[in-house]
Amino acid sequence: MYSQEDLNSAVSAGAISADAANALRAHVAASRDAVPADAEHFRLVTGFNDIFVSIGVIILLLAAGGIGQQIANAFTSLPVMGTLDPTQAQIDAYIDADRLRTGLQLLLGGILVSATSWLLAEFFTRRKHMALPSILLLLAFVGAVFAAVIGVGNLLGVMHSDTSSAVLVSASGLIAAGAAWAHWRRFMVPITVAAGTAALAITGIAIIAAIIGSPGETVILALVLASGLAIFALAMRWDMTDLGRTTRRSDVAFWLHLLAAPMIAHPLFHSLGVTQGDNIGAGAAVAVLAIYIVFGIVALAVDRRALLVSALAYVLIALTYLFREFGAVELNFALTALVIGSALLTLSALWTPIRRTIVTGLPTNLQARLPATA
Repeated sequence: MYSQEDLNSAVSAGAISADAANALRAHVAASRDAVPADAEHFRLVTGFNDIFVSIGVIILLLAAGGIGQQIANAFTSLPVMGTLDPTQAQIDAYIDADRLRTGLQLLLGGILVSATSWLLAEFFTRRKHMALPSILLLLAFVGAVFAAVIGVGNLLGVMHSDTSSAVLVSASGLIAAGAAWAHWRRFMVPITVAAGTAALAITGIAIIAAIIGSPGETVILALVLASGLAIFALAMRWDMTDLGRTTRRSDVAFWLHLLAAPMIAHPLFHSLGVTQGDNIGAGAAVAVLAIYIVFGIVALAVDRRALLVSALAYVLIALTYLFREFGAVELNFALTALVIGSALLTLSALWTPIRRTIVTGLPTNLQARLPATA
């Protein structure tokens, strides 16, 4: 099985002509009776060997992290209180020792995991081009770099207040974003851009939190929503450079959409009280459904399904509440599952004609920036 990226690489190497590659794409699309853009392809698993290697990668990375923690434990020790009523000095000494041990665990574990991830990527990503292992290795690398910087902060004792903690998180996010950029320059795994963007979003939110000083949940969620909208705009920018969905740029946009969707959905539905209990109220439940319809229209227009998937849990809660209010207490879950399942399957089966109807109703200049309809 050959991916779009394999075909592009073959064309670049002169193994086949560009016309031959385009003819092969057209033939495969016709044989599947589907438009490639509507299928929203992205490469994840090309065979069971991807899963097999991924299991080995996870085990090896866990081992690297565990070794780092054990080395940290060997170089640090926690003082024994020795009494049922320890003095404040003993308590402070124990807290300081625990902070140093935690910081060293994060630092050494992060260094070993990031180094192991990079070395494995040199083979499984750069040489073997395995999709799922490459994704896991990238996430482990960026996450390990982030953890290592947090460990340094623990060792330096800078996490003594909310403001200093926010500064440390922002610095960690910025360095993790730089690590993601270096990884992208070397391996160009599509999810790397999303990982780096997530790190930058964390950096921005943490900086604003440090400036404000102990911001409330409402402010944090507002910042998350703004970040999600900005990432969605970035995803559309990548999408518009590849309307045919045939290159790596489309895969980059896919992961950016997948990152932006929950950052947009959660703050909106949280503001309606959906995440705070079952008794959300009929008005809030109807508002959830209305927002989901808007999400559906946007998803159809841009031909990306991430928004629909991210908001699904909130719609399930809203429908369950509505069915219960109308007296279907015993069947509320079954009716909710029936409605949602039927709606999703119908939308999937009729995605192309419904999308054609929505896109043709948009202004011409906007249609030109969206993937073509069949």
